[in-house]
Amino acid sequence: MTIETIRYTADVVVTTTDGHVLLIERGWAPFQGQWALPGGHVDPGETSRAAAARELAEEAGLYAAPGELTQLGVWDEPDRDPRGRYITVAYHMEVIPGTPIEAGDDATNARWWPLDGLPELAFDHADILDAIRAAGTAGVTE
Repeated sequence: MTIETIRYTADVVVTTTDGHVLLIERGWAPFQGQWALPGGHVDPGETSRAAAARELAEEAGLYAAPGELTQLGVWDEPDRDPRGRYITVAYHMEVIPGTPIEAGDDATNARWWPLDGLPELAFDHADILDAIRAAGTAGVTE
């Protein structure tokens, strides 16, 4: 019997009311230099929602109370991360255009991207964005 190590993460989709999404440029492997949603590991004793809010502040300088984040779903495909088995809970928050952001922690850049002009995304983050579009959330319909 093989024992699989499973890591728990949280990601955040921040959209603007005019159809942009916040992405960070990764400063570390895997996918160093590629664009991704803000997110990271859930710390011991922390909820995924609290981790999402913390990672958003650390990576993009955007502060939100955990209660401002709405859960989108769980992504758990076995091969979604080349480092091993990662399960993520993704959250959503909508903000007004022009909300200031600033790269920090393991992000080398933070930027608002139009949803109809996204770069290639790291991990399965394109799938996460597809899910929010399918949900018809304001500002992210195509």
